[in-house]
Amino acid sequence: QMQLVESGGGLVQAGGSLRLSCAASGRASGRYGMGWFRQAPGKEREFVAAVSRSGGTTDYANSVKGRFTISGDNAKNTIYLQMNSLKPEDTAVYYCAATNYGSSHAYTQAYEYFYWGQGTQVTVAS
Repeated sequence: QMQLVESGGGLVQAGGSLRLSCAASGRASGRYGMGWFRQAPGKEREFVAAVSRSGGTTDYANSVKGRFTISGDNAKNTIYLQMNSLKPEDTAVYYCAATNYGSSHAYTQAYEYFYWGQGTQVTVAS
């Protein structure tokens, strides 16, 4: 069983930056594909970014391409989401997730992930 704990959320002005962290325990995160999703009030959970188990493939939602970067530190069993040029529409609860599907594919669908963190709130003020 894997446990995921997100941190790094908070309140930031539009145009600012935040870095989210997701610490994995129970299993080494390097053996899992990892993803970030977000859910805004009244909206469905949506894909943000993902990295493959091999670490060689990443994918991003169109809305965050060029602004967000997913990365990982296998030694720390932690993945990160660097978020730059934040916009008010980025306001949401951000969740990290892990999957043991595949090795070279970055998965973008929530149903493809088996482990989820509790989420961290990101609020971007205009």
